[in-house]
Amino acid sequence: MLKTIAITGAIIIALGVGATFLPLGDDPVTGNSGEPSDVSDIAHVTLPDTLTQNAQIGQRAYEANCAACHGINAAGQEGVAPPLVHTIYEPSHHADESFQRAVALGVRAHHWPFGNMPEVEGLTRGDVTLITAYIRELQRANGID
Repeated sequence: MLKTIAITGAIIIALGVGATFLPLGDDPVTGNSGEPSDVSDIAHVTLPDTLTQNAQIGQRAYEANCAACHGINAAGQEGVAPPLVHTIYEPSHHADESFQRAVALGVRAHHWPFGNMPEVEGLTRGDVTLITAYIRELQRANGID
């Protein structure tokens, strides 16, 4: 049973990291041609008109713990970390638990050429749930369901 859980976790992490090496090209969701819209942004992110209360709390937690690497509004940063508003991270490919595992355990590089993501200390599962709510609302506003 523990072996099955470990293998499943490894597969989830591998899938999450594997998409990192896919070429950016023209992304139909973000409209990104691989050229950053800003000096550091990778993806162009359209903001939703409103955020739920949970997503608002998640936004604050994201800004305090994730934005330094993944950029403002999860747009990614050239040479630092990938955008989370990207089809690679859509719920059917990376379920919410993938975000929990990435924060708790870190992620080996596989989808993007940014190197490994270290674990993020000091965040609870509840914090990550709220951060994920924020990311999911950004994704939906950008046609990623």
